[in-house]
Amino acid sequence: MQKKGITSQRGGTATELLTDVPGQLATDSSLRHLADSVSLHLQGQREEALKALEGIEAADNQDVAEIDAARGHIQFELKRYEAAAVSYSRLCETRPNDPEVRFTLGLCFQNLGRHAEALESFRTALASGGKRLETQLAVGGSLLQLNRHQEALEAFDAVLAQVPDSEEAQFGKAVALQTAWEFDEAALLYECILARNPKAEDSLVNMISLAMQRKDQEMLRGYAERLLAIRPDAVAALEGLASVAFAREDFEGAAKYTSRLTEVAPQSYDNWFNLGVAYQRSGQLEEAVEAYLRATDIRHEAIYAHINLGVAYQELGDVTQARDSFNQAVQIAPDRDDLRYQVAWIAERQGALDEAEALYAQLVEKNPDLENAWFRLGYLKLRRGDHHGSIEAFKACLKKRPDWTDAEINLGMSYWKAGQYEQAETVLEKLLSRDPKSVEALRGLAATALKRDDSEKALGYHQRLIDAGEATPEVFYNSGLLAQQLNKLEDAARFYRLALDAKPQFAEALLNLGHALDALGEKDEARACWISALQTKPELARGYFHRGVQ
Repeated sequence: MQKKGITSQRGGTATELLTDVPGQLATDSSLRHLADSVSLHLQGQREEALKALEGIEAADNQDVAEIDAARGHIQFELKRYEAAAVSYSRLCETRPNDPEVRFTLGLCFQNLGRHAEALESFRTALASGGKRLETQLAVGGSLLQLNRHQEALEAFDAVLAQVPDSEEAQFGKAVALQTAWEFDEAALLYECILARNPKAEDSLVNMISLAMQRKDQEMLRGYAERLLAIRPDAVAALEGLASVAFAREDFEGAAKYTSRLTEVAPQSYDNWFNLGVAYQRSGQLEEAVEAYLRATDIRHEAIYAHINLGVAYQELGDVTQARDSFNQAVQIAPDRDDLRYQVAWIAERQGALDEAEALYAQLVEKNPDLENAWFRLGYLKLRRGDHHGSIEAFKACLKKRPDWTDAEINLGMSYWKAGQYEQAETVLEKLLSRDPKSVEALRGLAATALKRDDSEKALGYHQRLIDAGEATPEVFYNSGLLAQQLNKLEDAARFYRLALDAKPQFAEALLNLGHALDALGEKDEARACWISALQTKPELARGYFHRGVQ
């Protein structure tokens, strides 16, 4: 800003001075204060220079303008833009056609974020004869801030028409094009700037942003590395490289860059949250917890930090802290049923089954469509022995998902436990018709048949279990018992032998094989089986002599 020289307009004789004392004294006082202010400013004492202007009584409009200009100039240098705007607004009243004053007032508004007023001031400066390219650039900058991209392009093109190599105009035009999603044209302008000035950081930053908009990971990595080589703490570069690492699922690399971001900007919630994600995805759970805790300290209401923190605690096996984290999330978003479900699930894992059941019941009462909550509620009721309650819960599950295998199995078990064997059989037969090799359905149907004293049917289901691949010693043994009850002694002996093939020291199978063989007239082999059974499990001898002498 140009500074006007200080000249004295005073003259006349002593008599003339005495006849005009008030006006002359005021003028002398204002000039003295102004001179003091200029002197202090020249010495770099801006605060003192500004203070020297206080309380000046200006003699005329010229003095008023000088004082406003001085005050505004110093306020602007001290970055007191609100006060500077007031001073320059007053100066506009006495110098309405001064383009320099209008331009500086526009800068005040620009720094205050009052871009519409800044644009008006810059345009008035141009209309007042301010043909400076700097003013035209400022007009373009204000139009960009106001999202008037086409007008901004015209403003920058007006500068480029006069100075084709203007880096400021090329940059402004590139920003306008990028904002309008004209990425190719914008990139050409940024590259033009970088060809002349490889260390043009603003262009590198915007190329990083453009690469993110294009989702071009290789381009992003290249420009981020170029910027990082110039400025190792460049946030845009670190964010770009972290983004590339996340996209490639290189979570250790992502942790490295986001960790550096937390050092550059330790009060950034996003940096700590992303660091937590990187640590969590790379299996560094304790470090993830610390990062999420820092994130929640910065932004307590950040629900996803609490959720991820809860998950990290779960993965560490600390269900108590996990539950606290999810409860914090519930307090932030009380309508999030998924979070309430998580709290209930953790309570269940902690063994607080009554509390968990109550929480699941609250969830389904509020939202009957929560099928997973119905399932957990049914499971807890079944476990507690509330079979009628579990039946209703699993029926609700199947209403939502008719082919839900686990719900069908548990519903069948609930019916079985409640003594409703026919209903249990109906449910499990439906499952078996859809999946003929369902081990759970076959087991349930076998148990139901036994409860209904239908040994023949139970044996059939056991045979189907064996055919389905469930060839365990226990299944063979139970098949033997059923065959023996049906007086199918040869089948019984065969099943017992299969059980012993799978488990040679199966004492009960040896004992019952002996009974089957004895009934078939194989006395010696039966006796050998009984002796082997007693050697394997001596307690089977109890009660032998209670039969009396035969």
